Amino acid sequence: MTLRHLRPVLPGEGPGPSFWDQCPPFEIHEPGQLAVPLVFSSPHSGRHYPVDFIESSRLGLERLRRSEDAYVEELFAGVTGHGAPLLAARYPRAFLDLNREPFELDPDLFEDALPAFANTRSLRVQGGLGTIARVVGEAEEIYRRRLTVAEALARIERLYWPYHSQLSALIERTRRCFGLAVLIDCHSMPSGDASSSGPGSRAHFVLGDRFGSACAPELTRFVEAVLKGMGYDVALNRPYAGGYITEHYGAPAQGVHALQLEINRALFTDEARLTLSDGFTPLRRQLMQLVAGMADFARTLQPMRAAAE
Repeated sequence: MTLRHLRPVLPGEGPGPSFWDQCPPFEIHEPGQLAVPLVFSSPHSGRHYPVDFIESSRLGLERLRRSEDAYVEELFAGVTGHGAPLLAARYPRAFLDLNREPFELDPDLFEDALPAFANTRSLRVQGGLGTIARVVGEAEEIYRRRLTVAEALARIERLYWPYHSQLSALIERTRRCFGLAVLIDCHSMPSGDASSSGPGSRAHFVLGDRFGSACAPELTRFVEAVLKGMGYDVALNRPYAGGYITEHYGAPAQGVHALQLEINRALFTDEARLTLSDGFTPLRRQLMQLVAGMADFARTLQPMRAAAE
């Protein structure tokens, strides 16, 4: 599978040696043997904060981390034991958001003019949450100064494209091996109050399949039923229907299903301290039960697709 966006290169611009060279853009956890038609992605759990980035911010590290999906990649580390790969970002979404179009850029963030191919009008950009975020947490401004366009393009070149190239390759490999691929895009969300059913509460899980366009509805319903059977409250597509990754890669007619899985942070972390709670181990165990069930169910999608062809 290839990215649908062209990759523009501006004359005379390109990333040179910089601080992010000290850490690779992602880590990939491979199974001993590819055994199931599943691929797992954790694009927002990265927590390598470059020193230069912290120094350029008006916020301290604790506040920068408010948008981080902390420890989500650890929740899903066991998928390799089920025969599936896991791709996890190393850099945080506050530095570069991999779940955006490649060039969703906010003009208010930059000191020079953006190139014509930049998407400056998306709702995410208007909220300050483009590919290079302008705000974090409760709309707190990240930077002390405006950035240059060259800085943004360098981050995209070094971090965004490698992650998506690797994710595309994993999906395509899985589709070749099994006739289909199921991408599970793994995220976490602030709790509100997971123990309450009041108006300020949030479900334990939110499943996003772009309202049925990115994933076979029967697979979404299966995941919903398993989680509800475990005693969890599950919401579908609200407030999260799936971001760029779900929308971009999900193509059921081509044998690729993408489902975004949002997990309430109160289930496994102390949200204030950004530390693991006692709920982490039992939740991880239940998620691996879910993965085993998804692997079995996903295999039933192949003959259905073959029959449709």
